[in-house]
Amino acid sequence: SKPMQELYQIIQRAGPSKASVLITGETGTGKELAARAIHNASPRREQLFVPINCAAIPADMLEGELFGHEKGAFTGALRERIGKLELADGGTLFLDEITEMPLALQPKLLRVLQENVIERLGSNRAIPLDIRIVAATNRDARDAIGAGKLREDLYHRLNVFPIRLPPLRDRETDTERLAQFFLDELNRAEGTHKTFSRDALVRLYQYGWPGNVRELRNYVQRAFIMADDVIECDITLTDAPPKPDDGTTITIRVGTPLEEVERRVTMATLAYCGHVKRKAAEILGVSLKTLYNRLENYNGRDPGGRPSSAGKEEADTGRESLG
Repeated sequence: SKPMQELYQIIQRAGPSKASVLITGETGTGKELAARAIHNASPRREQLFVPINCAAIPADMLEGELFGHEKGAFTGALRERIGKLELADGGTLFLDEITEMPLALQPKLLRVLQENVIERLGSNRAIPLDIRIVAATNRDARDAIGAGKLREDLYHRLNVFPIRLPPLRDRETDTERLAQFFLDELNRAEGTHKTFSRDALVRLYQYGWPGNVRELRNYVQRAFIMADDVIECDITLTDAPPKPDDGTTITIRVGTPLEEVERRVTMATLAYCGHVKRKAAEILGVSLKTLYNRLENYNGRDPGGRPSSAGKEEADTGRESLG
């Protein structure tokens, strides 16, 4: 989809730079995947990519995980230990859920960003590092600053190159493509040939996917297990929240001419699909050529007032589908 194509271009720009990156996005949008892509697009690709989730490690242990410690630094420190920062020397450290890092630890991370040195716990020896830090959060960083969860000076050090990941509901036809990709993986692994029904595909677009790609993958796996040969509109989405303002219903008065009914349903479906004409045609059960002919009959205008044949996406789609 266009939002993801734009994201790929941004990642290719960010990769070769030494700048710190702050990735924001909802849960399940793929922030660690984006961080790995930045690392793989950088000159550091041959060195380690070291991920650490700041929310998954107890606050009193996180400092040791990051900075390491000397033998005897505290009770139980029986040997020297290298921390994640040292381990990532020459490569990339990915700090997921950065807003969950204890406030007392944040000045020490700020020093690493400013001076490129660390000190292990129990030592006063400065160890120089060549490290790039990529951080991520599913919270609004400004809200975290206001709530006293994130230091503003650290935020500005991390936010040199900000990247926002789009939620799945804004990624046009990617929902179907990803679902099919996950289904193909399962079919290969199990030696099956299961498929989605047309109604199941329509349902994929109607649902809001608050858990984004992670939730979609889990759904496909559940639906795969439950289905025999064809995955129907699965029961696991029946009580799920709909896509926000999804526009799945319109009101038509009794006695409205059928031609007007067809026009309103066509235009509403097109708007619902984000003006992606191929998907609108699939949902309506007509060919792309038929949809184009309808739009020409409706004075050549789509709901946004744009010529129905305008735009590179429409032209490319038409050539691809019509041969």
